[in-house]
Amino acid sequence: MSKIKLIILGIIACIMCCTPTEAALTFPNINIGMQTLNTPQDFSNGLQILIWLTILTLAPSIFIMATSFIRIVVVLSLTRQALGAGNLPPNQVITSLALILTFFIMAPVFNEINESALQPYMKNEITQQAALDRGIIPLRKFMFKQTHEKELALFVRMAKIEKPKTKDDVPMFILLPSFILSELKTAFTIGFVVYLPFLVIDIVVSSVLVSMGMMFLPPTMIALPFKLIMFVMVDGWYLVVKSLVESFVT
Repeated sequence: MSKIKLIILGIIACIMCCTPTEAALTFPNINIGMQTLNTPQDFSNGLQILIWLTILTLAPSIFIMATSFIRIVVVLSLTRQALGAGNLPPNQVITSLALILTFFIMAPVFNEINESALQPYMKNEITQQAALDRGIIPLRKFMFKQTHEKELALFVRMAKIEKPKTKDDVPMFILLPSFILSELKTAFTIGFVVYLPFLVIDIVVSSVLVSMGMMFLPPTMIALPFKLIMFVMVDGWYLVVKSLVESFVT
């Protein structure tokens, strides 16, 4: 149960810090019922409920985008495509492995959020706003380590805001897209390196078939067993997963 609360706190902290506002955050008290809106306050409460339902719907997707999931799932998908084995492993396996590795990599960040924000809040030692402010700090540290300065400068320039002097001055709505763009760049760089050995095998097999006059024989069909043998012999999944995890640790 504590893990679920921890994830929920991280989602809420990430979502609310993505909006460029300094207003204090309060959670609405939701009561289900059909009543006539007689005052502006009633309308405001109904609007808050609608906004929170929208946030909760988008929260899992946005929260995943603020973790290591992007890089992992892209690299694993490119590895499968480089193998040329069709839909093997299936999308469910790729996504599940990416999620498991994401929780493994993000475990220190989640533990820090739990110790610094969730547990004090559950013990009524800090306020709700203080818990959210503390909870977002470990996540920001992780994102800054993986974000390139070029991407940060791009979104700061496009947002037309004053150049931040420190990392603490960078708003979350600038950091999040910069992090996503940096992760995509890193993921495709790693994917290119993974793709190269399989590309060499395809070229060699195609050249051999052409030299033997077998131009109508599909090279991919002949190259697939060789790629699978090479991938198994070098323990490919071990190397790919090891490289992915170490790319975040370092």
